Amino acid sequence: VQLVESGGGVVRPGGSLRLSCVASGFDFKSATISWVRRAPGKGPERVSRLSPSGGATYSTNFVRGRFTASSDNAKNTVYLQMSSLKPEDTAVYYCVTGNTWGQGTQVTVSS
Repeated sequence: VQLVESGGGVVRPGGSLRLSCVASGFDFKSATISWVRRAPGKGPERVSRLSPSGGATYSTNFVRGRFTASSDNAKNTVYLQMSSLKPEDTAVYYCVTGNTWGQGTQVTVSS
């Protein structure tokens, strides 16, 4: 099982980023995959949970309406589209399935 994230970077407040997570080694179409972030000095926070049916739920009101999780079964890839980014969104973002975490991708929101 492997998860590889990409798409992080430095962006100004109000900007947008799209994170990608390419999955391999398991039945992608049947898996539930979450996006989890860890901000400096804080514990992990689940941002979204994407079910096999493609339905997404968002675990925190703080991101609802600004972040959208989606998947492309043909590419075994999940995405996290982030808009109206705030400095508080600065964190390492991970995709997670079961007990498997990717290596993470750093998102920094700063002016």
